[in-house]
Amino acid sequence: MKPAAERRAARPVPPAHASVVNTARAPAVKTAKTARPPAVKLAPRPVRAARIEKERAILREAEAQFARYGFEGASLEGIAAALGISRHNLLYYFPSKEQLYRRVLDDVMTQWLAGMGALAVGDDPEAALARYIAAKMRSSRERPDGSKTFTKEVIAGAPHYADAITGRVGPALAADVRVFERWARQGRIAKVDFTHLMFVIWAVTQAYADLAPQFALLLGKRRLDAGDFARAQALITRLVLAGLKRGD
Repeated sequence: MKPAAERRAARPVPPAHASVVNTARAPAVKTAKTARPPAVKLAPRPVRAARIEKERAILREAEAQFARYGFEGASLEGIAAALGISRHNLLYYFPSKEQLYRRVLDDVMTQWLAGMGALAVGDDPEAALARYIAAKMRSSRERPDGSKTFTKEVIAGAPHYADAITGRVGPALAADVRVFERWARQGRIAKVDFTHLMFVIWAVTQAYADLAPQFALLLGKRRLDAGDFARAQALITRLVLAGLKRGD
């Protein structure tokens, strides 16, 4: 019997390339990907005129009822009933009373801020202030329910709209105050507390919406007419300009 060392030596030695041949993996076969057709971008569907008109009708009625009853007192059922539609149909356009309420206030705020921009137009303080006061009085005359809705929200502590008031009115007010301060530096108007000047203008012009029934009662009328608003506008403008006149 041969020793173990000789037996091991007698075993056939595999070729040097055998380990490579036996262990090498076959190259991966790449399969061709199916080409996808380019995505087609669909144009947004235009908002139908009928939908726009229905939304406007809902907003008008909601504004009237929020002005009369406030957020808590107004109801979606009452707004829908006044329009001759179901509550379910109203919710198709505005999913909640909160959303409808904020949309009404957004529209009022947008109109108000557009009027505030009158101060930045031109470089004549008297003309700019006259335009601004006229815009505020026009808003009170043409949209008293909007002013009343906004006033009720503020009197309640702005529980539903504080973020928008600070976020939208704050920057606009700061911009108007900067315009006043520039005019004061140029010697065109007297230096006063311009922030409180704006508060006074807001208060007195909005009173002709919020307190119009009281004013009309004291004037012996059913309601204020265009002449009343014109006389009030002229007086407010005169008082504001007199307060800003420089005492040389």
